[in-house]
Amino acid sequence: MNDIWNTSLIYTPSLISCCDLCNLEQSVREIENSGIGMLHVDILDGHFSPSMPLGLDTVRQLRSRTNLFFDCHVMVTEQDYFINELLDIGVEQIVFHAESEPHIDGMLNRIHAAGVKAGLALKPATPLSTVEYVLDKCDTVLLMLINPGYAFVKGEKQVDYGTRKIRELRQMIRERGLATKIEIDGRVSLDNVREYGKEDVDLFVVGSTCVRKDHLQEDFGKLHQLRSEILGGNQ
Repeated sequence: MNDIWNTSLIYTPSLISCCDLCNLEQSVREIENSGIGMLHVDILDGHFSPSMPLGLDTVRQLRSRTNLFFDCHVMVTEQDYFINELLDIGVEQIVFHAESEPHIDGMLNRIHAAGVKAGLALKPATPLSTVEYVLDKCDTVLLMLINPGYAFVKGEKQVDYGTRKIRELRQMIRERGLATKIEIDGRVSLDNVREYGKEDVDLFVVGSTCVRKDHLQEDFGKLHQLRSEILGGNQ
């Protein structure tokens, strides 16, 4: 599973958006057969983000049925319980939100001590200064391009300062000579992959904006082709 981590321009399909939740294992098999190595698992509590489509027991059962790399995005108000459960389940990465964690440094240490990759997620308006002193401890920084949960305005689009934030974070990482990955989430499109896939973003959380649940192999085929066009021989 570490092989996927060491590649460039990684697609991490959103389990909630890409899978048929009534036929979850079948959908995951389709994702595997499409040449995807990572799965983005959103954990929500109905409070931090007003949605709760997936239970921890479902994640636990799914863990025993697939070898996909589990990239878990924890969007909850009280983090300890959920992170303890995910560590027990045996996921590969846990990314938690800075806005609801009072001990960011401590939580990164705690996840790493369990041998799991750790990252920090930032809502759109959360400044990059939040991650400044712990950037060297982050395997990943996830930048939300929309507000998590529901749209405050119908048809809400990605924030217009997303590009600036992504490129400023990339500059911070380069200046420090770090291997920290940048992940983006929130209506990620083919245009986003084209714009950021060469130098800026490492992990793209893909969902309904570019992948249809009933055409997974076809749409992932298009994403793989786009990846090849962007990277050329550097894959």
